[in-house]
Amino acid sequence: MADVEELDSGPPHEVAPENAKRKASDVAATEDTDALVLGVDTVVALGDRLYGKPSAAADARDTLQALSGRAHVVIGGLCLIGRTGTRTAVTTTEVEFRALDGGLLDWYLRTGEWRERAGAYAIQGKGAALVERIKGDYLNVVGLPLAALLELEPELLRL
Repeated sequence: MADVEELDSGPPHEVAPENAKRKASDVAATEDTDALVLGVDTVVALGDRLYGKPSAAADARDTLQALSGRAHVVIGGLCLIGRTGTRTAVTTTEVEFRALDGGLLDWYLRTGEWRERAGAYAIQGKGAALVERIKGDYLNVVGLPLAALLELEPELLRL
């Protein structure tokens, strides 16, 4: 597990791959030279505003209210470090939330699923109830854009 300082502001399409690179580089520094190290970061953005992991339920509520009834982007940054060098990729998925009324918002906050989740939701869990539609890679929203990873390292299909 990487122990690095992550960016929490800046252009979203630059923040995600930079954070992924920081994580991968930190781990790669402790591995042998034959290791293949993957760093991944997920950023939720509404315009230029980034919504990271909320620190408390009140922060989660504020984030979810900001996303309510609107489309936002989930940006996945990947960094793969191995014998062939350092490679990065970025994947963007548009997610549109339904309008979140008080009852739905309160229910979701009570689940606690928002904890440790960029954007305060987990689409693969109960957070699916918040989503109206997505455009792009669902697995990117979950947290690992597999198609982008396989483009970086097609040999993974042979394992």
